[in-house]
Amino acid sequence: MASCEMCGTECPTCRPALIDGVKMMVCPACMKHGTPLVQQRSSPMQKKKPFSGPSKPYTSPKRDVFKKMEKELVSDWSERIKSAREKKQLTREQLGFRIGERTVTIAKIENEDLRPSDKIIQKLEKELEITLMEEVSKVSTAEKRSIGSGSRLTLGDFIKEE
Repeated sequence: MASCEMCGTECPTCRPALIDGVKMMVCPACMKHGTPLVQQRSSPMQKKKPFSGPSKPYTSPKRDVFKKMEKELVSDWSERIKSAREKKQLTREQLGFRIGERTVTIAKIENEDLRPSDKIIQKLEKELEITLMEEVSKVSTAEKRSIGSGSRLTLGDFIKEE
């Protein structure tokens, strides 16, 4: 029996639907959130396969999305960038010119309206001679649960640990 990819309920009648641009197998109750997809019929030239019973539901390969994440942006990144720029007596325009970014981008980064990309972080670190990335500290699942509210689990509780 397949399970709905949206709500997770076991459902023998899951159907393909397009929800926010993503093709998903959903139950009839969740179908209202998207557009049902009609399964394509094979052309007369294609051979029809004999029905071999219900197929095994698709399960995505297990992978840890945070495995390669070794560093993270420091919490006071905007202050560090602004104070380092001012210490070097650079205007936002001059800094932007030196690292190949627009003045508006530098202003938004300093005002925390825009989180800098990894590429911009590297440029800023090099030009301003500062450190914006720090080592990621590991927190065990037991600690994560105690941090959260009550006994509810979060997505972080399901991240694979080694």
